[in-house]
Amino acid sequence: MARRTSSTLTDGETRLMTVLWEHGRASVADVVAALGRKKAVHYSTVQTMLRILETKGYVTHEKEGRAFVYRHVIDQKQARRRALSHLVSRLFNNSPGLLVLNVLEDEQLDPEEIERLKKLLDVD
Repeated sequence: MARRTSSTLTDGETRLMTVLWEHGRASVADVVAALGRKKAVHYSTVQTMLRILETKGYVTHEKEGRAFVYRHVIDQKQARRRALSHLVSRLFNNSPGLLVLNVLEDEQLDPEEIERLKKLLDVD
């Protein structure tokens, strides 16, 4: 049975999207070069993943000469929202509050973050 395509980003897809978010637009070779600084990647793998991202609606491409140049359609903020929505629905019974409570209980927040959260919650 074929695996169902996820609407959220995998770790590998996120790495590619980060390159596009930082550069605005890039060819497959540009993405390979950017990713290759940290970890070796294959051209054909990046090309396939960019096609998958296009199918998911995260990127689009234009043909420039012989190369496809990709750009993001979904910005980082939209991608975060999609991922959080997916996480909340799958693991937190559609309750954003339950997610926040878990973060507050399980993570060490520095005083600046706590103050920022207090200001966000202060709705006088």
